[in-house]
Amino acid sequence: MHNVTLIKGDGIGPSIIDAAVKVINASGVKINWEEAEAGLGAFEKYGNPIPEATLTSIAKNRVAFKGPLTTPVGDGFRSINVVLRQTYHLFANVRPAKTWQGAHSRYENVDIVIVRENTEGLYIGSERYLDDNNTAESIARVTREGCENIVTYAFEYARSHNRKKVTVCHKANILKYSSGMFLDVARQTAKQYPDIIFDEKIIDAACMHMVMHPEQFDVVVTTNMFGDILSDLTAGLVGGLGLIPGANIGKDAALFEAVHGSAPDIAGKNIANPTAVIMAGVMMLRYLDEHQAADKIQTAVEKVIAEGQFVTSDLNPLQPVGTDAMGEAIIAAMQ
Repeated sequence: MHNVTLIKGDGIGPSIIDAAVKVINASGVKINWEEAEAGLGAFEKYGNPIPEATLTSIAKNRVAFKGPLTTPVGDGFRSINVVLRQTYHLFANVRPAKTWQGAHSRYENVDIVIVRENTEGLYIGSERYLDDNNTAESIARVTREGCENIVTYAFEYARSHNRKKVTVCHKANILKYSSGMFLDVARQTAKQYPDIIFDEKIIDAACMHMVMHPEQFDVVVTTNMFGDILSDLTAGLVGGLGLIPGANIGKDAALFEAVHGSAPDIAGKNIANPTAVIMAGVMMLRYLDEHQAADKIQTAVEKVIAEGQFVTSDLNPLQPVGTDAMGEAIIAAMQ
């Protein structure tokens, strides 16, 4: 029995999480779901977007599964995702983007994993106004330890998943200290993995090459903000964020999530694609060494999407089904 903190989230979160939990339970794995609250809904209810009880639950269980959370643009509370990553030092954000048979995309045979540093860089929240609010300053902080942790994780991920290549994306030509340190650490670390091809690309050039020839990328490792951007770019290569899962991994804790937004405009309409969060559940099961259950779910999801009969409107706009029905089809495909 695994104890997992369950955060349904905001907007479409409860709908897709409910579908995912049903699928995971149907796989035969035994999970005790400990429900907790976070996000805009929690803020409106408790005056705190991440109640202490939620932090306590994650600290105890060390594994969390969550739906999307609403973060106010501009004013308001900080991103809860960032807070959770920093609180439990979930330094590695892993987002695989792979072409799906049955899902419309511009490319074939894309198979890229973005490994993003998750706790440093521009997202540390060190910001201030100067000159009577006429100047805004945001500080990016990068540590050598943080660089070593994420780059080593990327190479170990490549080796353990039979990947052939790691590409570091940086801006060391301009950001000579912060990106320069990241690149230097990547170069030194690569020497310890002679079995893995090492490549390096300046971030803007990497974006161009990724759009023109995505097949040249395998595992990509980069800093926090660059990884945030690249992971959405790779999602666009394979059909959108509705198909992309995310894992946040630390040395002794992990959080698995849908990486898309809470989509409040379609909340409660039973039309959101649950694939991203279901595949995040697959990543969670692999983290928990429940590989048989993970394989069963992944095979079923691939079958349902390839057949295209019981999928949501983003995958079949002519004859779509709802979130619940797609989840039930995946469960039926596991039998």
